[in-house]
Amino acid sequence: MAEDKRLEIFTTLRKEMAKLVPPLTVTEDLANRYILVSKKEAVVAGKLRPEVYFGGLIIQSSYVGFYHMPLYTHQEAKNHFSARLLKMLKGKSCFHIKELDDELLRDIRVALKKSLELYRKNGWI
Repeated sequence: MAEDKRLEIFTTLRKEMAKLVPPLTVTEDLANRYILVSKKEAVVAGKLRPEVYFGGLIIQSSYVGFYHMPLYTHQEAKNHFSARLLKMLKGKSCFHIKELDDELLRDIRVALKKSLELYRKNGWI
């Protein structure tokens, strides 16, 4: 995938994720990397953490990595994702985004919103 295409996908998804600030906090905002966390101290997987990772974007060599921690911490979060988006899931919480159209962007918006609600429900925000 061409670099300009990856940058276009990254920029579009970054704008969507930026809408979650606040309540989330940006910890990295670079030309090829964008990371969001909750700065609220919380118990996750039995450990007290000073912050909770929510998600991020990293431009890779052939795709944009969309990292989404709610998939790792909440199995039910998979229900927030369309079948098409789930086909892009590689591993437990990383999507390899190689194309982005209006339908896929809408799917990602819905997943981000519902995942934020999960974090609120757990008291992580």
